[in-house]
Amino acid sequence: MTFYRDCLGGELTLETIGESAHAEKMPNIIRRSIMHAVLAKDEMVIMGTDMVEERGLVKGNSVSMMLNCSSEEEAKAFYHKLSEGGRASHPLQENFGGVFFGDLTDRFGNNWLINYDKNR
Repeated sequence: MTFYRDCLGGELTLETIGESAHAEKMPNIIRRSIMHAVLAKDEMVIMGTDMVEERGLVKGNSVSMMLNCSSEEEAKAFYHKLSEGGRASHPLQENFGGVFFGDLTDRFGNNWLINYDKNR
């Protein structure tokens, strides 16, 4: 989440399981895990957690996160920062209707769609 804060800006708050009201009910081994991570900037809110099922984290390609940007410059900046160390699969470009769009996979394997609609 600190990587995303550095790329997108905003305020990041983190709450570990050990800091939560549920701490006493949880095993010591997971008390350092993040229960709530919240990155907020204007109307954008991204939330995350370290808590996963017992089988562990299984990454796939079934989810992409979409960023609707307020300018072409913002889209370029986010694309550049998020793709660093990852894979820039579809470079930003203007497509039909004046929409500036691209997608990438960040260094953690998460898929991002970056969008700026000049007509909005």
